[in-house]
Amino acid sequence: MGHNHSHNHTHSHNDLKGRNLFISILLNILITAAQVIGGVISGSLALLSDALHNFSDVLSLVVSYFANKLSKKQASLHRTFGYKRAEILAAFINASTLIIVAVLLIIEAIKRFQNPQEIESNLVIWLSLLGIIANGLSVLLLKKDSEANMNMKSAYLHLLTDMMASVAVLIGGLLMKYYQVFWVDSVLTFAIALYLIWMGFDLLKTSTKVLMLFTPETIPVKQIVEEINAFESIKNVHHVHVWQLNEEEIHLEAHIDFNNDITLSEFDTILHQIEDLVFRKYDINHVNIQPEFNKEDAKDVIVQD
Repeated sequence: MGHNHSHNHTHSHNDLKGRNLFISILLNILITAAQVIGGVISGSLALLSDALHNFSDVLSLVVSYFANKLSKKQASLHRTFGYKRAEILAAFINASTLIIVAVLLIIEAIKRFQNPQEIESNLVIWLSLLGIIANGLSVLLLKKDSEANMNMKSAYLHLLTDMMASVAVLIGGLLMKYYQVFWVDSVLTFAIALYLIWMGFDLLKTSTKVLMLFTPETIPVKQIVEEINAFESIKNVHHVHVWQLNEEEIHLEAHIDFNNDITLSEFDTILHQIEDLVFRKYDINHVNIQPEFNKEDAKDVIVQD
């Protein structure tokens, strides 16, 4: 039994998210193609590494785009939750690719640092400016949705780190042009890679916790149990599970042992009180309670199923 307090996004908002992702995909394809050609011609590892990162962004944005489409599909007998976790899975994949790309960049940066090469800095400068403009536009398109959606945040972080990488490449291009400091290309690549790992790890950790059904960090299970136990008609709250399904839904499941053999209508009244309590104080919007009276089962708060 449960009651849903959640408010779904309108179709127009979902369509807008999809459109913004699609525009970002096209912009990143343009940047990637330009930087690969420019990196080969100029000999800049930083530019090629930025192109590799941009290519990973194209893939991650495509994953995010299709996850966004899937998440809107209706539930069915074979998929009772629908595809509500598609965007969480996309965030996990995108965070993983951020870290993998970063490790590859570090390996290449070390190799190039040991053997610096002269680089055509003018091409590096102009292409990095292109990257800053295109990625900056993509960042602006996704910024608002990134604040409330893990999938959009993963795409946003890819693009934000891309824009910062392009800024670093621009600085490196200027140093190479005016001071002939060619080793800075490798140093900047290394710095970009470290930043990718730092950003990617946090998102990877967060999405993993959701996929593993860990209790959200903002939910104090013991406190919730104490507050429900305080109801006069309730004897014991046990077998509690709290998990996050996606960005909009937090679920609470529990067994409640009652002092008396109450009627179904009495239980329904108490259930609504519990739902209002946990929604108002903890944003839990899906509640499933199993009522019990003198049932012989484990009464621990947490029971391993």
